[in-house]
Amino acid sequence: MITALRSIIFYLGYLVVLLLTSCVFVPIGFLLPYKARAWLITRFNWFVLIWLRLTCGIRTEVEGIENLPKNQTMVILSNHQSEWETIYLQLVAQPMSTVLKRELLKIPFFGWGLAALKPIAVDRAKPAAAMKQVLRQGKERLEEGLSVLVFPEGTRTEPGSRGSHKKGGAMLAANAGVPILPVAHNGGEHWTSRALQKKSGTIKVVFGPLIQTEGRHANEIHAEVTAWLESQVDRISELPAPTSHDVDASTTNDSKAS
Repeated sequence: MITALRSIIFYLGYLVVLLLTSCVFVPIGFLLPYKARAWLITRFNWFVLIWLRLTCGIRTEVEGIENLPKNQTMVILSNHQSEWETIYLQLVAQPMSTVLKRELLKIPFFGWGLAALKPIAVDRAKPAAAMKQVLRQGKERLEEGLSVLVFPEGTRTEPGSRGSHKKGGAMLAANAGVPILPVAHNGGEHWTSRALQKKSGTIKVVFGPLIQTEGRHANEIHAEVTAWLESQVDRISELPAPTSHDVDASTTNDSKAS
């Protein structure tokens, strides 16, 4: 009951600031250069993380902060468990473009803010077209000086299980000749899939060393990133590691996807 009450209070504040951001900050942002617009709109992200800590007791512990490069475009590859990382990771590098499903842009208010941040909005029902779009628009964003955030699993994966990692992010980085920043976290264990079950505690985030891509094949890069992400997610998770059956299924699915 207490967890549900704290979650309700969180969402009330979330909604108020979302409306403010969408109706005031977003229109103002379109009058500004993109970098200034992104900074202004992502004040919403800062508020959410602070408000989450105050209302739900969810903190963030960061490992590998020294691996974050300064003033360098890159492809950021992260596991995907919840809405939390979509909010947190937009603050890791600015300016940034995020690969996301296009349906999110249709959400009133919330979608307006996303649309203002130059996302790469794909149709997940058409994977081949989505891959081409990520490679084309992703390279354009990188050439503009924006880093690109990609979730290789494509959709959220429940904590304690593994999704199939797609290699579009590795291909984008290899084609553009930019490094990859791998990021692992256990955000879904606290920002759960149930709206009123935000569990107090500490979300752990690990920034890995930059993975260089120049002169390397996308398959090799993809394998390295996937191995790192899975090992780090298992290490920091507060839940039991996936069973051997889960791992075999993930490997099989991934080989089919590639």
